Amino acid sequence: MSILNISTYKFVTLDDREALRDRIQQQCDALGLKGTILLAPEGINIFLAAEASAIHAFLEWLRQDSRFADIAAKESWSGSVPFRKMRVRLKKEIITMKVSDIRPEDHRAESVSPVRLKAWLDRGHDDLGREIVMIDTRNVFEVEAGTFVNALDFGIERFSQYPQAIAARRNDFSGKTVVTFCTGGIRCEKAVLYMNRIGMEGVYQLDGGILKYFEEVGGAHWTGNCVVFDDRNEVDPALRPARETLPHR
Repeated sequence: MSILNISTYKFVTLDDREALRDRIQQQCDALGLKGTILLAPEGINIFLAAEASAIHAFLEWLRQDSRFADIAAKESWSGSVPFRKMRVRLKKEIITMKVSDIRPEDHRAESVSPVRLKAWLDRGHDDLGREIVMIDTRNVFEVEAGTFVNALDFGIERFSQYPQAIAARRNDFSGKTVVTFCTGGIRCEKAVLYMNRIGMEGVYQLDGGILKYFEEVGGAHWTGNCVVFDDRNEVDPALRPARETLPHR
């Protein structure tokens, strides 16, 4: 598998989105990249695929902008490019929650690393002996493809439904340690901040999301695959394409 796929994001104020869109589009086209990059006032969200040298060249170029100097990408490999074109799009939010004053740039929610989470799940409790509740913040079709064993989800069809769903259940988790998770971590950045706002304590996000968990510890305590938003459709816990389509060139 010779195609490197990356996903990454950063919550950072962007007040030059149109000019930035043009510069990024030109650089991606020059390097022959395919994928989608979203730009919003709150930050950037990146999904790209190409040969490794082109991906690394793009990241090196992007990090020359001080706003993105520390951006790190989650990686997986495929035998073909799982995107048909290269699009850089302007959006209101890089992940739509419709709670306008949740700002991960100002304060990042508390997180737990994949290795530490696995240790908790192996033991059946966290470091303080508290019961662990895993909450899947993703949409129902993603949950159906795969999720953590015994994880709770709310059957939502879009992330903007999550605030209402969790608010209705917040008292169910008193005295427990709650770990939220999503594909790459971006949804949980907002989800946990909202949960803190409504008075929930002992709440963590899985750092780097499911993809980082697969990368660092594999499929322990997981069942099924993980939906990704390109033509691979799903990846397994070894980060291999589960349903790869014909190549796009």
